[in-house]
Amino acid sequence: MFPVKPLKPTFKSYLPPLQTEVKNSPQPTVRKLEAKLLPGEIVVNEVNFVRKCIATDTSKQDLWGKLVCTNFKISFITDDAVPLLKFQYRNKLLGEHDIPLTCIEQVVTVNDSKRKQKVLGSNQKLKFNPTELIIYCKDFRIVRFRFDEAGPESAKKVCLAIAHYSQPADPQLLFGFEYVGKRYYNPAGDKVNGVDPAGGGDGGGGVEGVQTPLFDRSSDWDREIKRTGGSEWRVCSINESYVISLSLPEYCVVPVSLADQDLKQFSIFFTGQRIPLWCWNHPNGSALVRMSTIKDMVQQRKLDQRICNAITRSHPQRSDVYKSDLDKSLPTIQDVQAAFVRLKHICVIDPFEESDEKWLSSMESTHWLEYVRSFLKHSAELVYMLDGKHVSVILQEEEDRDLNCVISSLVQVMLDPHFRSIAGFQSLVQKEWVMAGYRFLDRCNHLKKSDKVESPLFLLFLDCVWQLLDQYPAAFEFTETYLTVLSDSLWIPVFSTFLFNCPQQRAEHSREFARSKNIHLGDEKVLQFPSVWDWSQQFTAKDQALFNNPLYVGKSATCVQNGAVKTFKRTKKNYSSTLRGIPSLRNGLLSEQELIPRRNSLVLRLKPEFSLLKEPQESPSDQYIREWFSKPADLQGLILPQLLSSHIKVWKLCFLRWIPEAQINNGGYITAFHKVSVLADEIEMLQNRLRQYKGTPSTPGGSPETERCKMYFRASNLSDTPPTPEYLTSSFPFSPVGNLCRRSILGTPLSKFLSGAKIWISTETLANETL
Repeated sequence: MFPVKPLKPTFKSYLPPLQTEVKNSPQPTVRKLEAKLLPGEIVVNEVNFVRKCIATDTSKQDLWGKLVCTNFKISFITDDAVPLLKFQYRNKLLGEHDIPLTCIEQVVTVNDSKRKQKVLGSNQKLKFNPTELIIYCKDFRIVRFRFDEAGPESAKKVCLAIAHYSQPADPQLLFGFEYVGKRYYNPAGDKVNGVDPAGGGDGGGGVEGVQTPLFDRSSDWDREIKRTGGSEWRVCSINESYVISLSLPEYCVVPVSLADQDLKQFSIFFTGQRIPLWCWNHPNGSALVRMSTIKDMVQQRKLDQRICNAITRSHPQRSDVYKSDLDKSLPTIQDVQAAFVRLKHICVIDPFEESDEKWLSSMESTHWLEYVRSFLKHSAELVYMLDGKHVSVILQEEEDRDLNCVISSLVQVMLDPHFRSIAGFQSLVQKEWVMAGYRFLDRCNHLKKSDKVESPLFLLFLDCVWQLLDQYPAAFEFTETYLTVLSDSLWIPVFSTFLFNCPQQRAEHSREFARSKNIHLGDEKVLQFPSVWDWSQQFTAKDQALFNNPLYVGKSATCVQNGAVKTFKRTKKNYSSTLRGIPSLRNGLLSEQELIPRRNSLVLRLKPEFSLLKEPQESPSDQYIREWFSKPADLQGLILPQLLSSHIKVWKLCFLRWIPEAQINNGGYITAFHKVSVLADEIEMLQNRLRQYKGTPSTPGGSPETERCKMYFRASNLSDTPPTPEYLTSSFPFSPVGNLCRRSILGTPLSKFLSGAKIWISTETLANETL
């Protein structure tokens, strides 16, 4: 048989071949996930294929990306959009998913299969490969990451890196030093980026160019003496180069009648060599002074008499001096810390869905609001001594570095409207906290060396100020957003403001760091850290507008009479009880109906204070306060706190902002803030049009548009009222999306899964546990 030959194809196509563009089409570009780094910031470890948990009961909304640990922050980088996120308040120094290392409270690693969990400390070993990482933050956030698809060794390394770098062994290992060294100085030691010591580095910038005095030079103190009329007080420079006391500033204010030589001799008898410091002068001549205790009991009476005589001579009426021993009058810093730990449990761990009564009862058991009330009450009593009895007041505390900071600041906020403006409030914090030697490094526990020295006194002070702001919304230039952002800035280790225990410590570490990095300081003596008061380093001008209170009644306000724009000074006749933000008063007493808070107001229902409800024999201070409340308040004068239990509230924006269950969509204070802001902007538009009609400029060298930029929410035109934005919630401008408070992890209650009571307890104790 012959072999069969294959047939040749006979079909011929007359159509052109199909043109495919596979080869010519561009390949989809895959963006490399990289962390955005600041000057001096380096990546120390990272892991890919990490899942950030958005909800606790489902993984459908989780984000996939890379988890990076740097010497500044934890950064989660993803291309995925955050579900349900309608608004994000952005910080220039931090990304959407970033957490500063100094903001980390605890690092908890979990292994699902072995049912093990461990709180990691610095330089610790991890005997299992983690499948989960939970970060507890000092600002009440909880963030959770899963490593199901990540390499086990890489996951372990990044967890250990986060634990290690969040607990630096030395202040110079805090990121601020590297940041300043790289940003403001080049290898030759010359400044770069056009930074000026009075501006970008340690400058006293502020909101929209408002300058804040830092009180690191004698001229700042001189101006404050002149502003308050303290003619019998002078600036003293005996502590230049910190030769007398390491914790005092180089310049302070003392009575004119006390010579420098006498002060040098006295200093050795005071705790920490902290001589008495002038804080403020009342227009009637009374002075507010703070001092530490006298160690030498033999010299105590003699020195007390000498100091009191000098303060008496500085008073124009030669009035007596009243001394307040705060160690005996107020809770200790340990009490405040214990209350804060319990507050964290209530606001983060315990179920929020429980009944209103049980939640408020739990809040009462923390004693936090009780302590807030105690500090406000004691400050009000001292206001009576200064304003009502016209006597000078000495605040005495063992070391003069904790309770004195709180009380001296609150007294000045109540008495002086200057300190209720943004620039004035910032100068107050700078004067009474930063320069007075409040231990921010220890009390904030930046190095996490010991929980025993940690205490949130600065947050307690901000809470007290918020209570006053809530009661007198038109008396403050700033908003609760400003106070909340200021509390968050405690945990950003870029600014020197909240990084050290005293100015001397900052100077010492600056010189040591400069020598180690061969940085030439020249005549500056210290590295020029940026100041927290330069808000442009964190926020845009528009975002800073959220700091401005549209209800604020300043020293003067514009009005229109017969078509002419005039300026008048507000007096008591211009105010009503609605502006004060207080209930109506009949003969200075509250009615019974006003003593009962609304059910869902989150107002603490403490035991009724029968001493205030009955008719007891009034003390002079009680009579002074009652008479003050019986009259309309001058918001540019003295304000006093309302101290009934129904008036002391939970600062929800600070403590409950990360809890999804606590959010009120299109509700809360922000909705009223939006309406008032738009109204204030409309008024500004009308005033600008009147000025244009009269041919007068809006401001010297300014434009109508620049005047209107003070409000975050603005009117589009005068004919239409803009609707309320859909993204407004009671947590605005913050978002709780992705913060895992309450509910459960894998079906198990969070408090039980992580052994409840262990959370927020001593990191040292938990770090030493063995599995």
